[in-house]
Amino acid sequence: MTDQASRKLYERHKDFFESVYMVVREIPEGRVTSYGAIASYLGAKRSARMVGWAMNASYKSPGVPAHRVVNREGLLSGKHHFADADQMENLLKREGVEVRNDRVVDFKLKFWDPSRELEVY
Repeated sequence: MTDQASRKLYERHKDFFESVYMVVREIPEGRVTSYGAIASYLGAKRSARMVGWAMNASYKSPGVPAHRVVNREGLLSGKHHFADADQMENLLKREGVEVRNDRVVDFKLKFWDPSRELEVY
């Protein structure tokens, strides 16, 4: 997605994106969650892809640790949206999250579920 397309998408869905960012800011250091878990928490269970689009546009909103959001299998599926191909993995490793072959090791142990950890939105 181009930067211009990302900007347009952000403007069209600003409220949803900002809700996503509020959740992502709550993910503790050293933990990860999935696009689907965020969507489910926000009451939009079928909108995991939209959460992904929000992560692509997260540079517009300061303090969003987008590197902590992975796919439902722990795969670093958003890594190509970072400044360089290794940035997402390096940020996770700095927080103590082991990554091997673009996948979070011990994903179930590192998984943070907003529906369990946060009050109902």
